[in-house]
Amino acid sequence: MILRNISLKPYNTFGLDYKANCLAELSSEEEAVDFLRDKKLCREPLLIIGEGSNILFTGDYKGTIIYAKIEGIKVDEQNDQHIIVSAGSGVKWNHFVEWCVNNGYGGVENLSLIPGLVGATPVQNIGAYGMEVKDTIEKVRTINISNGSVREFSNEECRFGYRDSIFKKDLKSKYLVIKVFFKLNTIPSFKIEYGSLKKEVEKLGEINLRNVRQAVINIRRCKLPDTEVFGNAGSFFKNPVVNKTEAENLFLKYPYIPHYFSFPGGIKLAAGWLIEQCGWKEKRIGGAGVYDKQALVLINHGNATGKDIYDLSEAIKQSVLRKFGLELEREVEIIGPI
Repeated sequence: MILRNISLKPYNTFGLDYKANCLAELSSEEEAVDFLRDKKLCREPLLIIGEGSNILFTGDYKGTIIYAKIEGIKVDEQNDQHIIVSAGSGVKWNHFVEWCVNNGYGGVENLSLIPGLVGATPVQNIGAYGMEVKDTIEKVRTINISNGSVREFSNEECRFGYRDSIFKKDLKSKYLVIKVFFKLNTIPSFKIEYGSLKKEVEKLGEINLRNVRQAVINIRRCKLPDTEVFGNAGSFFKNPVVNKTEAENLFLKYPYIPHYFSFPGGIKLAAGWLIEQCGWKEKRIGGAGVYDKQALVLINHGNATGKDIYDLSEAIKQSVLRKFGLELEREVEIIGPI
């Protein structure tokens, strides 16, 4: 289905009411292939979105937005220890996690309640509470934007990094994800040592998939705002990763910085703590503000523009750089003029 001069308010979790010249809702692989082989239907440039939970529009989009709402979850292979499950790009991520937990398949339970669609997960390499989605992805089925050809990428070919993949860099906007294949455990093992997760699980009783999922949900609901109340995109910034020498120098001056030693490539620091130390928690500039329960989250109080939220993020970045000598990187993608 092709929609023209369409409001983007339902397509971004900040709830910003900009417009797009054209929006193509694609409900199947065949429909997506046909559309991409005949792009005369809509105006370029093309922008691929999911649920809009990781983007910030700062103006109207003068082109075509592609929204692949392909549904379906299917078991493809199974043995005594593992199962391969495929999910369409339009499946809500949290629904997929719930389905896996209800069926006894482990590997994604720590990623409960993360907003967005399955199709965005290999692009962003989403992660939380000691898990990253890359550890479960077997392959990613895509369509080439330029010619409509179908290609599958192996886990290795995706070149996953911290909140990163080949689809965010070298192949940005060149492939449309239509299906993701996950390798899950039929005999789950649990990762509950991250933060307060273990304590929250123990409150619920035995360690099992349902309790781990519920514990994550409980923690996230305490820390993160409901998008129906305050428009937001979850964590606005990535947690910075520093080398051992940089970390030791920071610990001499700020010994209480929350950090995680077992992170590949260095030591991960808590960006929310850094932002809070700069005095931003609960601060508000116009319609944009910093959430009172988690400084890593920027919110729309109801009347913010995309530029308001961007300017707030810039001010936060500069203050963290001045105080700690660390440059925060946005996790949210900016779409439009700044």
